[in-house]
Amino acid sequence: MPHDSIIESSKRETQSGTERLRRILVVDDDPMVCMAIEAHLQRDGFEVTMASGGEAGLRALERERFDLIIIDIFMPHMRGFESVRLFHEKAPTIPLVATTGYSFADVNSPAPDFLRMALELGATRYLRKPFTAAALLAVINECLSPADATRSDVKAKRLG
Repeated sequence: MPHDSIIESSKRETQSGTERLRRILVVDDDPMVCMAIEAHLQRDGFEVTMASGGEAGLRALERERFDLIIIDIFMPHMRGFESVRLFHEKAPTIPLVATTGYSFADVNSPAPDFLRMALELGATRYLRKPFTAAALLAVINECLSPADATRSDVKAKRLG
């Protein structure tokens, strides 16, 4: 995937024909991760838009409506938690799942918990890479459940 590009998955009809597919924006600079996530989510009936970087993800967010955002917290051109903060500011009611495969070379040294820090900046949930398709689907279903939507609405009202 070229740097900072947006790729939309083909739109599929749902079985009833009237049901709207849930739309997910995946922002990750690793094309293999994007392809794997897209394949799993399409198989589970989601419509997926992939963005290869933070800037492309923000452009997609301006153009389209999404039900959920999955974002890698360490990407080139948008360092650290800037991406989580910006995406949360632009769309405070959309659940955001932060991911990272970042690990420290010295496992004995105290290290900051980047995924927990992402929660403080607006992420709804987090996943540590590599994650399974089942774990991804479980987190997505938690985020899209009516109970979580209510919590997101309350959180957005407190921010506003």
